[in-house]
Amino acid sequence: MGTFSIWHWLVVLVIVVLVFGTKKLRNLGGDLGSAIKGFKEGMKDASSETENASSQSSDKSSLTFDDDIRDTAESTHAFKEAVKSKETTTASNDTKEEGEKKSDSNNQATDSVPKDNSQSKA
Repeated sequence: MGTFSIWHWLVVLVIVVLVFGTKKLRNLGGDLGSAIKGFKEGMKDASSETENASSQSSDKSSLTFDDDIRDTAESTHAFKEAVKSKETTTASNDTKEEGEKKSDSNNQATDSVPKDNSQSKA
């Protein structure tokens, strides 16, 4: 029982064809081929993304220390401005809500006061 000869492989192939049928084997082969093709395309995309990332990092590596500090300061300034504008918007919304709550409570207080005092005299 050493190595299998060509006749052994032919018998196995015939049994597989009989069990699964040619249509299922054809579909299986097509699915396998499309999977391999998709894998190769994915590998090409990944390698191109890696090349793009390395070219961008090499562009940043040519920056001096002062340029790096300037870029960091600009991004920090932009972040602080965004936070300030959000805080201002939130504060103005809170002020509007407080004003509405006060007017609602004043309306409720005046609604609860009886308008006709004739019942209390009787």
